[in-house]
Amino acid sequence: MKEIGETLELEALKDTPQGIYLITDEEQEILLPNKYVPSDLKIGDKIEVFIYTDSEDRPIATTLEPKVKLNQCAFLKAVDVNQYGAFFDWGMEKDLLVPFSEQYTRVNGGKTYLIYLYKDEVTNRMVGTTKMGRFIRKNKLEIKTGEQVDLLVSGETEIGYKVIVNNKHYGMVFKNEVFKKINIGDKLTGYLQRVRKDDKLDITLNSSSLSDIEVLSNKIYERLLKEEGKLNFSDKSAPEVIYKEFQVSKKAFRRAVGLLYKDRKIIITPEEITLVD
Repeated sequence: MKEIGETLELEALKDTPQGIYLITDEEQEILLPNKYVPSDLKIGDKIEVFIYTDSEDRPIATTLEPKVKLNQCAFLKAVDVNQYGAFFDWGMEKDLLVPFSEQYTRVNGGKTYLIYLYKDEVTNRMVGTTKMGRFIRKNKLEIKTGEQVDLLVSGETEIGYKVIVNNKHYGMVFKNEVFKKINIGDKLTGYLQRVRKDDKLDITLNSSSLSDIEVLSNKIYERLLKEEGKLNFSDKSAPEVIYKEFQVSKKAFRRAVGLLYKDRKIIITPEEITLVD
């Protein structure tokens, strides 16, 4: 059933003692159990639900929001380990199985792991894996340099932070471009800086496109107007100071300030920036 693993808006078809049956575009009926049926839902109404399989592998609908969706990854907690594998809390009534064959290293109960969710096309079951490389590496790169991307921080090295980019690619944010505290599991917004030969991506947390620099330049100018024409820091200040004030890198700040200087709108000293009278 192709709908398994999808969030869909379906029409309420008929009422039964077990719950409301919903109808798909392919005329298949799926049960929404009574515990998830809103009190004001009427036959003919549409409702947004997530489709997965119950303990007997039957398709079933729920209004619960999964912590991870199909072909995506998220950090989940292992709640049980038995002879079949490890079971993870993913926000559903039925825990998500990660079989031993899908564990990169043996999972321990009570710990949190990065899990990728896929559908086994043979059994039609939702399955979790920590061996996500075979899914990530096969994805075709469809983003361009400078484009905004969604990030999930998956690890830390001496040089930077490993990130999953748009749930499709491996990337790295280098520490010399980070000016705030980052934790594993954080979800961030970044920009594609460059593509390496191994198809891994270098990511920056600050856009370096000219249009964004112009936007930043305008923000600095507006801040100068509000601060009576003077800022008590400059492009020579520490990166941490600049990030605290504008949440951008020193490089981006210097470029934006440079535009204002070129337009003869400001005077720059090592200690401050002032508006030209």
